[in-house]
Amino acid sequence: MSSEDKEAQEDELLALASIYDEDEFKRAESAQGGETRICLELPQDFKIFVRGDSTESLQSSGFEYSVCFLPPLVLNFELPPDYPSTSPPLFTLSGKWLSQAQLSALCKHLDNVWEENRGCVVLFAWMQFLKEETLNYLNISSPYELKMCPQGKGQSWTPGGPLETGKDCGGATGSATAEEEIMDARAVQDVESLSSLIREILDFDQAQRRRCFNSKMYLCSICFCEKLGSECMHFTECSHVYCKACLKDYFEIQIRDGQVHCLNCPEPKCSSVATPGQVKELVGEELFARYDRLLLQSSLDLMADVVYCPRPGCQTPVMQEPGCTMGICSCCNYAFCTLCRMTYHGVSPCKVTAEKLMDLRNEYLEADETTKRFLEQRYGKRVIQKALEEMESKEWLEKNSKSCPCCGTHIEKLDGCNKMTCTGCMQYFCWLCMGSLSRANPYRHFSDPSSPCFNRLFQAMHDGEFWEVED
Repeated sequence: MSSEDKEAQEDELLALASIYDEDEFKRAESAQGGETRICLELPQDFKIFVRGDSTESLQSSGFEYSVCFLPPLVLNFELPPDYPSTSPPLFTLSGKWLSQAQLSALCKHLDNVWEENRGCVVLFAWMQFLKEETLNYLNISSPYELKMCPQGKGQSWTPGGPLETGKDCGGATGSATAEEEIMDARAVQDVESLSSLIREILDFDQAQRRRCFNSKMYLCSICFCEKLGSECMHFTECSHVYCKACLKDYFEIQIRDGQVHCLNCPEPKCSSVATPGQVKELVGEELFARYDRLLLQSSLDLMADVVYCPRPGCQTPVMQEPGCTMGICSCCNYAFCTLCRMTYHGVSPCKVTAEKLMDLRNEYLEADETTKRFLEQRYGKRVIQKALEEMESKEWLEKNSKSCPCCGTHIEKLDGCNKMTCTGCMQYFCWLCMGSLSRANPYRHFSDPSSPCFNRLFQAMHDGEFWEVED
């Protein structure tokens, strides 16, 4: 190696290391060479497209996705001793979303760049061409279709060009025969299958979007502070951005209140909802476990065939068989009635407690004929009739009687003065103010001018109005 070649190689490698980041250029440790990873600048709203009938394990009728980033082209190179004076760099060019024919066409153009600049360093020119001109050189535009095409004896994927061009699956090269003729050994198609390629494209695009987001500054609309994207979070559907500290407090309050379906974007009238992954990133393990449990429970509550084990210490969801009122808990083996949640009682009617009789009576009176028949079958006609009779009796007593101030016995007043005697405890009391009267002189209450019932011993209620009898 001449001193001029050695110096030119060192200068070129040092220049590349200063121009590109470590994830774009990496110099080899044991030889004069290295690896460059070149991410292409895509047009806005660039789409990749896959037809549904040729996507292997993909079950949809088609697949289209807008991407901002595609996996990089990888240029591995080694500098021979007589570079750049005589020989070009030795290299391989690999890519996940370009066919071998397209990669071969790029390799050929790199050779042409060397021929035009023989005797000069060319690595920077190669990298600039791949980064800025690859799409135009291969006539690639959106939407970019990926296809499965036969190649040789087996099956191999080959990206096609834009949908409107109508090119064969060979992309920019035309027929399969022409493709085989121009294959370059330095062109490496670094992908196993179309389905794995799609996964890699989407994963890479998401990772790069996140990286760009983390490096920018955003204004939080809650605390009105500017923060790096790495300290912020955005809602996927609406792209509204808030700092993690504000969202953390907001999420924690909602989860503690049990409002797991209200973790939406704080922007007024915005319906975007946080994903479980975003919630998990912000709140602690204990709160996320509560969020996850309540979210599952609310989903189960919407399922008509799911009931919960009524035992307080269990509460396991139980699937209910259609037309059957028996549920058996898979956790504690408790057999219960799915209607009344009591121990399973077979064909016997459900028992109803005294405090629920009023609810049962109101439900029965407001129900349609179908619901009334169901309630009669569930509780029995005698229970329903008893509930109706007891409620009618209670309403009559409340309307036509008063309770003794001492023992609570219901007393009806038909006639006579307002000094009453309870038939239960024999206590004297005033019918007007319901106050207890002295056993020694009960009438003093009506003759004392300071009493609220003074001179009202014979006052009675007649057709809703008071009338007074003079002594």
